[in-house]
Amino acid sequence: MKLFIISSVALSTVLVIFTLNQPSFLAEEHSEKHFHELAKYESVMDTIPESFPYEKTEAEWKEILTPSQFRILRKKGTEFPYVNEYFDSKKDGIYVCAGCGQKLYDSNHKYKSGTGWPSFWKPINDSLVVELEDKSLFMTRTEIVCSNCGGHIGHVFDDGPEPTKLRYCMNSAALKLVDRNKLP
Repeated sequence: MKLFIISSVALSTVLVIFTLNQPSFLAEEHSEKHFHELAKYESVMDTIPESFPYEKTEAEWKEILTPSQFRILRKKGTEFPYVNEYFDSKKDGIYVCAGCGQKLYDSNHKYKSGTGWPSFWKPINDSLVVELEDKSLFMTRTEIVCSNCGGHIGHVFDDGPEPTKLRYCMNSAALKLVDRNKLP
């Protein structure tokens, strides 16, 4: 009986996640309502567990970030695959943190991972990101946050291309692409 209950719960969870990722659901307008529905199934933290050089109150973050950016950067959310701004971008430039503007990734290190999110095989410098353990969604992953503001950017996996064999799978809403010639 216990096995049946555990199997039912696991199957229900898979079906909910599968349903949320269906193209018909994704094709609808990317309203905040849908992002809030997705947030129910994510591990949401009220505060970042470490202190970072660039700090703001929750109210200040809400003033400078869009609702999607706030949900991802400050509440550790995830955007939908394939319908985000940079997943398929081939533009040249530097990807900076949408929260604080710190340089994070170079477009020369971006590659098409097939996951629906912008993916990079390395950050500009390892000191620009912090790795944290993430045990949400019934798995253990390595979360990537900005080392300047602590904003959640995405996760890193060990299934990337040479030379690092890493896949930094990032959220577009956590990034801004800036022309490299216009950076200080």
